[in-house]
Amino acid sequence: MTIGFAGLSHLGTVTSIATAAKGFDVVGFDPDAQRCADLTNQKLPVSEPQLSELLMANRSRLRFTQDVGALTKCRVVVVSLDVPTDASNRSDLTPLRKLIDHIVPALGPETTLVILSQVTPGFTRSLKVGGVNLYYQVETLIFGRAVERALQPERFIVGCANPSTPLPAAYAEWLRAFGCPVLPMRYESAELAKISINFFLVSSVATTNTLAELCEAIGADWSEIAPALRLDKRIGPHAYLGPGLGIAGGNLERDLITVQILAEQHGTDVGIVSAWLTNSWYRRDWVLRWLHEAVLSKTDRPVIAVWGLAYKQDTASTKNSPALALLESLGQFPVYAYDPQAKAAVTGVTQCPTALDACEGATALVVMTPWREFSSYSAAQIRERMPGRVVIDPFGMLDGRALITEGFSYYRLGGQ
Repeated sequence: MTIGFAGLSHLGTVTSIATAAKGFDVVGFDPDAQRCADLTNQKLPVSEPQLSELLMANRSRLRFTQDVGALTKCRVVVVSLDVPTDASNRSDLTPLRKLIDHIVPALGPETTLVILSQVTPGFTRSLKVGGVNLYYQVETLIFGRAVERALQPERFIVGCANPSTPLPAAYAEWLRAFGCPVLPMRYESAELAKISINFFLVSSVATTNTLAELCEAIGADWSEIAPALRLDKRIGPHAYLGPGLGIAGGNLERDLITVQILAEQHGTDVGIVSAWLTNSWYRRDWVLRWLHEAVLSKTDRPVIAVWGLAYKQDTASTKNSPALALLESLGQFPVYAYDPQAKAAVTGVTQCPTALDACEGATALVVMTPWREFSSYSAAQIRERMPGRVVIDPFGMLDGRALITEGFSYYRLGGQ
C-alpha cells in the first residue's frame, strides 16, 4: 500500500519518513520543486536527531515529487503542511486551504484524506472535498524529539464525521503499523484534543516556574522538590517539572490565542489563559533581571557571552525564543553568541564558531538553550577564556559548584 503526504515542511518530512520506516511505500508531494529535489538527494529541510539516518535507511520506499498526479493511486493521503503563525501567534490557514484545494481533484475515488496539520476547531467539517473520506488526526511531534514521537506515538486521536463507523481499511492498516491505541471521536473533539494536551502542558509549565521562583526567594531548591511530585500518582513520573523561561516555539502560544478567540466568540471564560500568558512573558525575562542585578547595573561597558539561540535544544527554530528577546534587550552592549544549529541576524550580535570563543573577553556568560554540548565545558575552561565572573545558567547545564569554587557568581532557575 502506498501512503501519500501533501506538504513537506517539518511535519510532512518527519512523518513521511517514519511511515516508510514502518514498511509502506510513500509518495511525498510538495509544490516546491527544489524541496522535492533536495529530499530525493537526502538533503533535509529540517534538523532532527536521527532523521538523516532514517531517511537513508528507507530511501528505496520514498518518492518525493511536485507532480500532484502522483497522489492519485495512494490509498491514504495525509495533508501534513505545518500551519504558520503571525507575530500575534494566530494561525494562518490560507496556505493549508490552498494545498487541500489543489490536491483534492487529483485523489482517486477510494482515497482517504487525512488532515494532520494543526487547525482550529471547526476547520475539518468546513472543508468541501466531494465524496472523499475525510478524517482529522492529531499530530503530537515535538521539536528535537520528532523522530521518536513519529515512530513510537502514545496514541492516535482521530476526528471522524461519524465516530461509530469503522475506519477505512487502508487508513486503519496504516495506523495499526504503529502499535498504539486509536481513539475515534467527532471532528471538533479531536481538534480540541490537541489544544487540550497543550493546555495541560502550559499549566504545568506555569505552575513549575511560579514555584521555582519562590524557591529562589526563600532558599528552597526546586530540584529537591520535583522528585517528591513525580512520586505522587496524581501528578506522575512524566510530569513537566523542569523550570524554564516561559513558553516558546509558537505551537503552545498558538493554542492559547486560538482558545482566547473562540472564548470571545462563544462567551466563555478563559481568564486563566491570560494569566498563563502573563506568567510566560514574565518568566522569559528571568535572565535579564539577574543580568541587570549582577552585571548591567554595576559595569559601564559589559561584554555578554550568550550560549544558545534556539528556543529549545535539538532544533534550529528560534520562534519566540527567549534568547532573541534577550538579545533585543541587550542592543546597546557588545554580545558574542554561539548556537550549534540556530542562526539569528540581530544587530550588534557576533555569532562565534565555538562556545568558548564566545566567552573571549566576556563580563558574563548566559546559557539560554540547554544544549547537551554545553555540559561538556568545565569551569576551568570558562575561566581561562572569560575575565568576568558571572554565569547565569537557567537550566543548570554547567557544574555550578565547580564554578563557585573557581570564584564565579552562579545563578540557575529554582535554586541557588
